[in-house]
Amino acid sequence: MIYILALLIGVVAGLRAMTAPAAIAWAAYLGWLDLSWSWFSFMGTIWAVGIFTILALVELVTDQLPSTPSRKVPQQFGARLIMGALTGAALGIPGFAAIGMTSVVIGVIAGIIGAVIGTYGGAAVRAKLAASFGKDPPAAFIEDAVAIIGAYLIIASL
Repeated sequence: MIYILALLIGVVAGLRAMTAPAAIAWAAYLGWLDLSWSWFSFMGTIWAVGIFTILALVELVTDQLPSTPSRKVPQQFGARLIMGALTGAALGIPGFAAIGMTSVVIGVIAGIIGAVIGTYGGAAVRAKLAASFGKDPPAAFIEDAVAIIGAYLIIASL
């Protein structure tokens, strides 16, 4: 189950790169995800929660700007892959005690695959929605809602 969640948090990272780490930071901070004994323990600090939450909010605003580059350009795509890997690895940490590093590696791989799916799938769905609305903002707001609600559902199921 945890690897499916790692894949799904990767999809969230593909939709909104900073929403996924903000969700993981909140989960760790609230004690829903125990990262305290791992090298991901920083994710449970108030600093990580604050920084990732601010970055997620800034991303929600900047995504609406016409000057924002496509999520498929190398910098944007790379950031999504990195955030998918980071958040997928964090979700793999609880399995570390049982099966070792394999759980983290599988989490990383699942997170990256999810980020690819979220990046390209999200772009395609948003383009179709924007075409049906005749403008992009409603489609962008729907995508924002899917990313936020999806991230919440993922961390709430831990």
